Amino acid sequence: QVQLVESGGGLVQAGGSLRLSCAASGRTFSRYTMGWLRQAPGKEREFVAAISWSMVYADSVKGRFTISRDNNKNTVYLKMNSLKPEDTAVYYCAADSSGLRSIRLGHADYWGQGTQVTVSS
Repeated sequence: QVQLVESGGGLVQAGGSLRLSCAASGRTFSRYTMGWLRQAPGKEREFVAAISWSMVYADSVKGRFTISRDNNKNTVYLKMNSLKPEDTAVYYCAADSSGLRSIRLGHADYWGQGTQVTVSS
């Protein structure tokens, strides 16, 4: 069992930055592909970024967001720069044992509770 707890969301002006963190419980953190997905009001949840031994990003965030992980701290991060109002959403941390493709499709073994990111124009 893995528990994921996100933090770092908040309200920021367009063009600003935020860093989300996701702390995971358990001893097998390094074995999981970790990812971030988001869901805006009235929209389906969508893939943002994922990391295993490599990283992948949604086209909408490429060049602005950076995903990283610290296996010693059981934590995955999402640094978000040049934020836009359309980035407003609840951001979810996810852990999956199947790899990058699985998380890109929105599948995960474990999910966090989500953290709200609001970008004002």
